[in-house]
Amino acid sequence: MIRTPSLCAPLLLAATALGAACGLNIVASATPLGVPNHEEGDRLPLVHVSKHPGALPVVVIVATKEAVLSDFVVPYGVLAQSGIARVIAVNMTTGDLKAGPLTIVPDMTAAEFDRAHPEGADYVIVPATSDKHAEEVAWLRKQHSRGAALISICDGVELVADAGLLDGRNATGHWASLSSRRKQYSKVTWRTNTRYVADGDIASSAGVSAALPISLALIETMAGAEVAHRTAERFGELSWQASHESDIFRIRRDDTAVHKVNMRAKPETISFAVQDGSEEVALSLQAEAWSRTMRDEVHLVSDKGDAVRLRGGLRIRTKAAATIAPDLRITLEEQPRGTAALNVALDAIARRYGSGTARLSALAMEYPWGDLQVVK
Repeated sequence: MIRTPSLCAPLLLAATALGAACGLNIVASATPLGVPNHEEGDRLPLVHVSKHPGALPVVVIVATKEAVLSDFVVPYGVLAQSGIARVIAVNMTTGDLKAGPLTIVPDMTAAEFDRAHPEGADYVIVPATSDKHAEEVAWLRKQHSRGAALISICDGVELVADAGLLDGRNATGHWASLSSRRKQYSKVTWRTNTRYVADGDIASSAGVSAALPISLALIETMAGAEVAHRTAERFGELSWQASHESDIFRIRRDDTAVHKVNMRAKPETISFAVQDGSEEVALSLQAEAWSRTMRDEVHLVSDKGDAVRLRGGLRIRTKAAATIAPDLRITLEEQPRGTAALNVALDAIARRYGSGTARLSALAMEYPWGDLQVVK
């Protein structure tokens, strides 16, 4: 398997003018997103009129063939486990969806969804992808015209911008793409230092790790603070604050040096042991962190190598554990919840490969770990 910087990962190349955009020596856990306590004034003022009074709203997470792992899986897991919505994984085309090291079995194609729900979705969540697809952009425009509120994760915002739906609005995205977004979408007011922003019936989030707080903020908007707090507690989170210091995320010379060394290093094999009911949020955050190191080939394994249904209902394909001889085997059931799982992964990466490599993963995921934290 050739290691190439996948979806949103080559921020090093972007920020150092070595290629296209999309993630020292301090080993320290980040303060979880759950500190301090959530403040009631920190809301996601997303405008939406329900299409299904008295019934669960329909939330679609859509991509075309592939998506950034946590951008797709975290909102699915959080919203599905909250119980407040019917959450549907949609591929614009037939076949599986590739999300980093995960292979997702979608619930429907876009055509199947349109036949089953001619009135459209209530909410459409748009993850980042490696390519922009005209069909998806047109479908987003159609869903919006039918009254769907759109929520982009990371640089999924560019698909919404390509649909012409952000002109004259406020929005945000991954820190590494800010310069290119300002040039390409000059009619959009690009906000920084925030995990998420809403403007009318469209919301957007910062880089990958913002998928969790914006999902909790969306639950608060849809179902109220009590449900949002209850859902947050399920993932060990106390807060989904919008406050964020994106300005601290910058590529340094030593980041570029570490990246080059990692790309030349012999890759290790990391396996995540999963089973029916495994928790998808912790899985996606941990698997994303390891796969961003450029040092690893990450595999999902189960006893029989069958498709596994995760806790929120998302189905993923696995390999038989006996067919993989990993250098490191991680059993998901032994891992903590929510962003605590991400902290554990980054700390483990630092111990194994050095804090410079963990910093690369944190940069790619726009997560405040190590010296990417603001000391107040």
